[in-house]
Order: sequence, then C-alpha cells, then structure tokens
Amino acid sequence: MLLQRFRFLRSVASLTTRAFSLGPVSLQGKAPDMSEGNAHLLVSNVRNRLREIVGASTNWRDHQQALADRLSLSNQLAGSQDELPVRRMKDSYIEVHLPLGTDPTLREKYLNYHKGVRFGRILEDLDSLAVLICYSHTHNKALQRSPLSIVTALVDKIDMRKQVIHPDCDIKFTGHVTWVGKTSIEAKMHMSQYHDGAYTPVLDATFVMVARDPENKRAAFVNPLKPEGPEEEELFQQGEINKTRRIELSTASLLKVAPTAEERKIVHSLFLNTLDTKTVSFRSRVLPPNSVWMEDAKVKGLEICHPQERNIFNRIFGGFLMRKAYELGWANACAYGGCRPNLVAVDDILFQKPVEIGSLLLLSSQVCYTEGNYIQVRVHTEVLDPLTRHHNTTNVFHFTFVTDKDVPNIVPQSYGESMLYLDGKRHFNQTLESQ
Repeated sequence: MLLQRFRFLRSVASLTTRAFSLGPVSLQGKAPDMSEGNAHLLVSNVRNRLREIVGASTNWRDHQQALADRLSLSNQLAGSQDELPVRRMKDSYIEVHLPLGTDPTLREKYLNYHKGVRFGRILEDLDSLAVLICYSHTHNKALQRSPLSIVTALVDKIDMRKQVIHPDCDIKFTGHVTWVGKTSIEAKMHMSQYHDGAYTPVLDATFVMVARDPENKRAAFVNPLKPEGPEEEELFQQGEINKTRRIELSTASLLKVAPTAEERKIVHSLFLNTLDTKTVSFRSRVLPPNSVWMEDAKVKGLEICHPQERNIFNRIFGGFLMRKAYELGWANACAYGGCRPNLVAVDDILFQKPVEIGSLLLLSSQVCYTEGNYIQVRVHTEVLDPLTRHHNTTNVFHFTFVTDKDVPNIVPQSYGESMLYLDGKRHFNQTLESQ
C-alpha cells in the first residue's frame, strides 16, 4: 500500500521533480526512467538546492556573512500556525535519483570493500532528502529565501527490506510529509533499486524534523497538514501513534525509572550465571562458555570536525554524524561476530545537541545485546571541550545487525552495563516486532 501511495504522489507532483535537472547521461544498464531526455532531481543536487532555499554560501569565507544576513528574515516568521496555509501530502512529494548504474565516478564514492554500497553514504542522502521534503512542505512562493531553519531531531526508524544493495544499479528515493505538529514534521522516505528489469524496495525510513527561527535558537511554526483520503488519514494517524510511542518510551527510559519486574529477573539471572560456584562471594565472577564480557565489546573513535562537513547552518551535517556512527557500529559488530554483519534496522537516533565546527567528536560503540545471530549495537557520541575537559552528549544511535552464524552471548558485569543490556534488548524487541 505504501508503494502504491508513493506512485500516486509521484504522478500528481511531477512538476516538483522536473524543477531541477542534471544533463542526461546514457549508459547501458541504467533504469528506464533515467534514460536520455528524462529530467530528475539527483542526490548530488539536493544539498545545493537546500543552500539556495536558505541563502547559504558554498564558500567558507562567505558563509558567516550569509548566516548573518538571515537574521533579517525573523520578521517573516508566522506568529501562529493558523497564519500559515494548509498543505497536502502531495505538496511535499519528492523523487530523487542516485545514478550508480549511470555514473562510474559517483559509484566510486559509494562503493565499499565488499563490492556493495556504503550504507553510511545512504544515511547522508536520507538526511538531506528529509530536510528538502520539509522545506517543500513549508515553501512560500512569495519569499525568496525561507526564514525557517529545519534540522533533524530524530531518526525514528529505518527498516531494511533488502540486505544487498548493488553498487552498479540506479537507486531512487521517494518521500513526503506524513504528519505535522506545531513546530515538528514527520517525513517518510522509501528507497528502491533498479535490478533485473524492475525497481525493488530496499528500505523505509521515518525522520522527525523540527523548525527553528533563522538563528536556530527557538521553535518556529510550520504549515498544518490536511490528509486527503483514507490512505493519507492512515499515514497521519500513524504519525500520531509514533509521537505517542516516543513519549511513552521516553517516560519509561531506564535513565529515569527502574526496570520492570521481568527485567529485574533477567538481570539477576545474568548475575547468577556468572557467579563462581567455588567461592561464596558476590565479587567472584566467571565468564560463562561462549560469552564475552560487555567491557570487552567496545570500539572507540575520534573525529575532528572540519568545515568541509558543515551543513547549511554552519554546523556539522547530521548525515555525516550518522555515517561515522554507523561505520563504527558496523566495525564493532564485525569484530564481535567474526564475520560480515548485515544491517537490519536503525532505531531511535536522537539528536540532542548540534555539533559545532572545530569540535573534537568522541564516538563510543558498544555491543549491548545479542540473541542468536543478531547483534544490537549502541553508539554514543559526545563533544570534548579541550580547555575545560567537559564532555557533552550530542547523539545516541541504535543499530541492529544480523550475521550468518550465531554469535557469543554478551554479558554485563556492573549495574550500569546491565541497564545498557536491558535498553539494547528493548530496542531489539521493537525491531523484531516491526519486521
């Protein structure tokens, strides 16, 4: 049903996708809709289009002045949501192409060692597309530049529908707004790839974006959304359900409340399984067979945040953070399982604070839960201030991987590790329920 919805929106919003084009290229094996004469918005043009919408400069020296010029746009913000015209879902529909089968040079950027596609690059593309979708929803023809600063608040879910992404076949992204609050927007995206004569689904993604003022300091109102027909009503209601679920999960967070009775039994069982039966001591612990201590299942990394990775608002691009976190998490799962893991889902990526240019970004990946041939990985990122030595959390990422063979059991030792274990189990169970 979702695919049918995207096809319908594509037909009614063709003018949107015709607004931008890159010169057609002819290469054997590309998708029919990438044939010569068809004009499409390409992934390579999305970020350029975003710069045009907000008036950002591609030159680092001019970037600060461009941001300063945006301050004058504050008077164009709506005083309430009622002042803004109602939008339809088809108003924000966008189709974007990634011509991997057409452009060999582009293919090199996405190719990984295993002759597949670097999924971290796909995460960058999804993040940029989600922002453009939201700007399409809030577009005002009377304004030359948008006064809104739209940024990623949360990656609610990315579900993989196909494990193999071919590096030499064209990819198509489609998406539109499915739910709107006062200042927040939910955008759903679908990715498919042309292979063996047809497009097949690869993934479905749900992003939550927030609108801010030109200085990105306070919330700003966005256009309301009016669903048309039962299918759009269902999508909109699902957005309401997603919002309620996120609130419930936040309320029940193990950082706020104690584990449930069942979870406490799990933790105590793990503790009993690691006690040394030869001694009568709570401190003497023994690692069970085919197990790994959680302390020994970590991988860490450091990134210096250069201007090259900045977004249109002069901060580090959220897609870059996702790519780095994913690649570290994948490496962690690969080392832990002893074989190449495949991504099953990305779940609940929270953007708590922006990352400034010049920051020292610390990334820490932890295998926090395992079950059979599944590996649940949590990646925590924080910014280090070298002068004060203070650490501030910026993002938390959750990835679910699967391997071709069963993996060792992860075993926590401390209470804190036990909470990580339970949190990983919760995310893993949510992923399986949605499959």
